[in-house]
Amino acid sequence: MSETAAAATGAAGADGGQVVGGGAASGWAVTSGPVVRAAAWRQTATLAVAMLRGFFRDRTALFFTFFFPLMFLVIFGLIFNNAGATKTTLGVVGSGPIISALPAQALELTTYPDEATALAKVRAGDLPGVLIESGSTLTLRYAASDQVKAAVLSGIVGSVVDGVNVAASGRAPTFTLARAQVEDASLKAIQFITPGILSWGVATSAAFGAALTLVSWRRSQLLRRLRLAPVPVWAVVGARVGVSLVVALVQATLFVGIALTPPFGLRLTGSWYLALPLLVAGTLAFLSIGLLVGSVARTEEAASAMANFVVLPMAFLSGTFFDITAAPGWLQAISKVFPLRWMNDGMLDVLARGRGVEAIGIPILVLLGFAAVVSLLGARFFRWDDA
Repeated sequence: MSETAAAATGAAGADGGQVVGGGAASGWAVTSGPVVRAAAWRQTATLAVAMLRGFFRDRTALFFTFFFPLMFLVIFGLIFNNAGATKTTLGVVGSGPIISALPAQALELTTYPDEATALAKVRAGDLPGVLIESGSTLTLRYAASDQVKAAVLSGIVGSVVDGVNVAASGRAPTFTLARAQVEDASLKAIQFITPGILSWGVATSAAFGAALTLVSWRRSQLLRRLRLAPVPVWAVVGARVGVSLVVALVQATLFVGIALTPPFGLRLTGSWYLALPLLVAGTLAFLSIGLLVGSVARTEEAASAMANFVVLPMAFLSGTFFDITAAPGWLQAISKVFPLRWMNDGMLDVLARGRGVEAIGIPILVLLGFAAVVSLLGARFFRWDDA
């Protein structure tokens, strides 16, 4: 804080001018015009450097800005990267044409000597389901506690039964179904995880950084000193914006750099650079949230709680951790109010789906519009001190 205060108050002016230098009165010189503007830009840069120094010295801020979201990227990337190679275990009792036709690439079959033993495993949660084949009678028993695996087993076994029945009838199937994903089949799960985690990390750092900085400066009277110093308001705001953009770029470089390593296998598409304007627009949107929270909150604890109240639910409702398209329609409509939803969708389009500039136009406009509206609200409630 002392570095920032010194940066802001190291010069004073008179009659609209800017004082250059310091020390004895005889060393002062009053200037104006282009010199004033150049001095203001230098003050902005000095403030930004001081803010960055304070940020990188704060271990808690570093943890929640970089390592906390990065932890989610690593965990989800390792869990889901080989999800396509994972087989569902199915217990089988007996033998016959259905069990023989079960696809080995999707199911891992475990044979049991009798039905009672297999059912005991299912009830204990050690086995998601068991298929019992006795002559022409088939029975599939599954654990309702795992609805996903139960649905997978039911679908696979039902498909096999239908196929064997058609083959037994001696008639060629009337319809055939070809299945294929629209994305590049070589893309791994990390391709779809990285955009959401990166957007969430930027949202967290921008909102919390701005909110906590404002509250801390107000409580320490630094905002009051900045107001009395010959530093234009836009220089202070510009320094904060610059710091947030630098942190966001460092986050993007770190997250994408780690995701590109062989254990994860992220592949950047030809239009990956379009994520940069999205990153800037998203940072401004979340920075505006931080400015509003910092203007309203009176303590760091209150600012942290308020920012959490906004950012954390937004992450879940914007498709950061799961596909929001599976949610009810009314919930999807609500999610479009949040800037994180638009940033997630834009990042996914350019980093995973290979789309071009047409995919980021609307998200950028929405993010910038959100930033403008919320910034105006923040300016309405802004206070230089707690008085």
